[in-house]
Amino acid sequence: MGITQQHNGVEMIYNIVNLLLMKGSIGIQGGGACPVRGHSNVQGNRTLLINHHPTKEQLDRLQEYYGFEVPRKGGYDVVNALKAMHEGKVKFMFCMGGNFLSAAPDTTFTAEAMRSLEMSVIVSVKLNRNHLIHGKEALILPVISRSEKDMINGELQHVSTENSMGVVEWSRGVLDPISKNLINETHVACRMAKAVLGERSVVDWDKFINSYDAVRHDIEQCIPGFENYNKRVVQKGGFYLPNGPRDGVFNSEFYPGKAAFNITAVPDNSLADDEYLMGTTRTHDQFNTVVYGLNDRYRGIFNERRVVMMNEKDIEKAGLKEGDHVDLFNYDDGIERIAPLFIVVKYPIPQKSTMTYFPETNVLVSINNVVNGANMPASKYVRIKIRKHDPDIFKKIDDHVIAAAGTSVE
Repeated sequence: MGITQQHNGVEMIYNIVNLLLMKGSIGIQGGGACPVRGHSNVQGNRTLLINHHPTKEQLDRLQEYYGFEVPRKGGYDVVNALKAMHEGKVKFMFCMGGNFLSAAPDTTFTAEAMRSLEMSVIVSVKLNRNHLIHGKEALILPVISRSEKDMINGELQHVSTENSMGVVEWSRGVLDPISKNLINETHVACRMAKAVLGERSVVDWDKFINSYDAVRHDIEQCIPGFENYNKRVVQKGGFYLPNGPRDGVFNSEFYPGKAAFNITAVPDNSLADDEYLMGTTRTHDQFNTVVYGLNDRYRGIFNERRVVMMNEKDIEKAGLKEGDHVDLFNYDDGIERIAPLFIVVKYPIPQKSTMTYFPETNVLVSINNVVNGANMPASKYVRIKIRKHDPDIFKKIDDHVIAAAGTSVE
């Protein structure tokens, strides 16, 4: 994400591939690009068509297999979904897991969008801030987590995960569920479908309720690369998904069967004298928005998260010293965004660059600060200003913004 979450993130990937092509490192044994896509949900979601613009071929296959008319109109990405909520185009939101409020950019904007909904439903394995900022009506549906045993009709079920290298393998919970009344996420989705569609549905939802293998069987029928899914997934080490460059298959739009070079512009990263570029990052004791502890052994920072890492020369030039309390500001779109009460930490980072933790500074990331060509938040490219802490700063911040950002007024 240090590469992708920049204004020119897409172009940087183009140039990495350009370099690999010039070196002859594509399409050979042991060569190629190795993108680190994140955890299994991020990787697997895209493989399994969790996409606001699935391709015609993907939709055709679903329609052919299940026998019902598949919706063809594209959906919203995160940024456009938030804007659509503000405009009243989205009135209902159903979240399968996650912590949308804390993960999305522009925390104030996101909180306002969530509160404009007629109803929000959150399927969760853990309490989070998304439960506090919600629609006019709200439901929280607790479910078992992946680390808990999922017994269905006396059989212990297993899920499959896809790692950053495109390897799919099985995973099984080892803990007893916290309650016998909890069901899994698949049950929630299938029971909703049965309740709404009833006899009109051409899908056998009960088979999915009774067995995870049945879900994987249907994935095998609809998505390339999953042949003999249930057998291969339980083999030691799992199995690799298809990889075009690895297999020597290229799908260039203009040169079929060939890999294409791309030409990109050099970005203008100039800053005003009192501006810095901020990137957000995560700690060792953190998984996405879930913070398990206050230590970051990667960077030698302990028992604190509201810190801003700065170059030693920048600290001195700004008239600050390590340990000072500061407030952070962003002024994109002509709006003042404030992240109050941070501690200055000296860190070997390039001058004019700073680093803070996610999600504490998401409040500074404008909804319009996005990656060109991808429209995802550019959370590693945020222009900020840093000022010594003003004790009266909280008078400028609404209570609901403080709650959304997780800031302690005390």
